[in-house]
Amino acid sequence: MAPSVGIPCSLLYFWFYPFWETFFRELGARVVTSGSTNKQILDLGVKEALADACVPVKLYFGHVQALMPEVDFLFVPRLVCLNYQTTYCPKFLGLPDMIRHTFTGSPPLIDIRIDVREGLHALPKAYWQAGRALGAKHAAVARAYLLAWKAQRRYLTLLQKGLLPGEAAPGKSSPTGKRPPDRRGRLVFGVLGYPYLVHDPYISVGLIARLQKMGVGVITLENIPPRLLYRQPLPLDKRLFWTPGDLVYRAALYLLSSRRVHGLIHVTAFGCGPDAMVGKYLEQALRRHPEVPFLTLTVDEHTGEAGMATRIEAFVDMVRRPKAGW
Repeated sequence: MAPSVGIPCSLLYFWFYPFWETFFRELGARVVTSGSTNKQILDLGVKEALADACVPVKLYFGHVQALMPEVDFLFVPRLVCLNYQTTYCPKFLGLPDMIRHTFTGSPPLIDIRIDVREGLHALPKAYWQAGRALGAKHAAVARAYLLAWKAQRRYLTLLQKGLLPGEAAPGKSSPTGKRPPDRRGRLVFGVLGYPYLVHDPYISVGLIARLQKMGVGVITLENIPPRLLYRQPLPLDKRLFWTPGDLVYRAALYLLSSRRVHGLIHVTAFGCGPDAMVGKYLEQALRRHPEVPFLTLTVDEHTGEAGMATRIEAFVDMVRRPKAGW
């Protein structure tokens, strides 16, 4: 029987699932995901994670627990650096250790370390180690790696055309037929934040769906080609140290300078250290663009739907009212 590999639907899942799913499937493994976040998963994570951990980490713990009885292996990579310049948050670096020492009876972890600064072949070498954990031969791993990159590129292309991760992921049917959304003549908001907050409907209390229901077009970080983000001049002495925060900040600067949005919403997790700094830099950037209203939404395990809905509706009304014709 083919081995089963579990992939938690949290954190890095929203960036790299097409790559991972294709890679392990091409190696003959059965890929099992933990499914959408719900109250049970959140409660499991809150019970096991450290009390002062941010809610994304608590969610990850819950998704891991949901997978443990179902799989032979858990894929928990240690993502360090992918762009040679910035690194990922310590919670990404420490995930395998936290999971291994919290759940002593968990299935074996495939905990490859991904840091492109270690050399030209660091990335394929990491996935060769993942394939070796499943007993795959070198040629099979090489083929799976190439096919995984093709799947990831298709995914990124759809995102950059304006689709959301839930629409662009493999096997997902899109209400737009996988065509770019038409935002002409509509109120458009930039919704910025880490994908595991913005695109998890449970923890974001359905933010994007609420905006779309109110007739608001949405642009997220994933819809902006990386080449445009990295060309964006920074009004800082140096770039931000953490990769996701650096990208969110650059996305805000790009949307403001290109005048593509009528408002900005920053989604952040309570207790996120890097985001505390990102939020301040966003506020400074918005002072140079007073014509663009700005809203910060902070979420945690106690976030209530009613309060979030009220804030979103009030913000949309505030932006829409002065604009004749909306």
